[in-house]
Amino acid sequence: MSVTVIFFICSVIVIFILVYRSANGENVYKYVSDRTAFIYDRFAPYSFKTIRDKVKDLGQEYTTHQYIVQVVSFALGAAVISYLYFYNLIISVIYAIIAVCFIPYLTYLRCKRIYSEFIFEQIQIYTTNTIMEFATTQSFVKALEGVYESGVLEDPVKTDVKVMIDMSYENGTIDQSLSFMSTKYDFYMVKNMHQLFLQITNEGAKDTAESLENMSQDIDMLVENVYRDRLDRAQFHKKFLQFGIILYFMCMLLQFLLGSETYLEMLERWYVQLLLHAILIVNTFFLLKGEKYYNENVGAE
Repeated sequence: MSVTVIFFICSVIVIFILVYRSANGENVYKYVSDRTAFIYDRFAPYSFKTIRDKVKDLGQEYTTHQYIVQVVSFALGAAVISYLYFYNLIISVIYAIIAVCFIPYLTYLRCKRIYSEFIFEQIQIYTTNTIMEFATTQSFVKALEGVYESGVLEDPVKTDVKVMIDMSYENGTIDQSLSFMSTKYDFYMVKNMHQLFLQITNEGAKDTAESLENMSQDIDMLVENVYRDRLDRAQFHKKFLQFGIILYFMCMLLQFLLGSETYLEMLERWYVQLLLHAILIVNTFFLLKGEKYYNENVGAE
C-alpha cells in the first residue's frame, strides 16, 4: 500500500474523530441513524415498515456496531478496489460513497427474506395445528378458535385467523374466510388444506382421518424440503459472494501480466478507464442481482 493511500485513510479517521468530538455531546451515529429513519418513515412503503418492525421484534435487526462495521467495510473495500483499478483518490472516494449508498437496499432485501421465512414458519404452524384441532373438534371454525386461543401464532397471521373466525360467524359459511386467507397467503399448503376443509364441509365426508393424515404428512415433507433448500442456498450464497469479490481483483492479474508501468500508461487513455468502470459496474450489478435473488426467492414452495 502506497504512502498516499495510507495518508488518505489516516486523514479520514482523523476527520471522523474531530467531527465526533465536536458534536456537542450528540452521538454522530445516532444523528445519522435518526435522519435515515426519518427518510424511511416518509418515503418507504408501509409494507417495509411493518417488515422491519417485525424483524426488530424477532431480534434479528443489526446492532449499531454491526451497521458501523458494514459501513466501514463497504467504504474501505470500495475505496481499495477502485484505487487498485485507477490509482486515483477522487475516484476511490466516489466509489466508497456509492458503495455505502447500497446498504439501505441490502438491508431492505435482508429484512424481506427474514420476514418471508417468519411468515412461512407461521403458516406451517397454522396449517399443522388447524388439522390437529379439526381432528378433535370436527369443526373448522372451532379448530380455528382452538389455534387462535392456543397462543402458538404471532401477528400478522394471528390477527388474520381472528378475521377468519369473525367472517365465518358473520356469513354463516367458511367460504369467504377460506378465500380471504388463501388470497393473502399464497402457499400451496394453505390452498390445499382449505380445499380439503371446503370439500369436507360441503360434501359432509364421514371419514376424514385418512385425508387429514395425508395432508399433515404432505405439509411435513414440504417443510423438510424447504429447510433443506435454505441450507443449500445459504452455502451457495457464500460461495457466490466469494466468487464475486475475487472478480473485483482480476485487475491485479492484468497488472501482473502487463506490468505496472504498462498498466499506468494504459490508464491515461479514456477508453481504457471507461472499460474499467464498466467492469466494476457489471460485476457490482452481478452481485446485486445475486443478492436480490437469494433474499427474495426464499424457496418457500
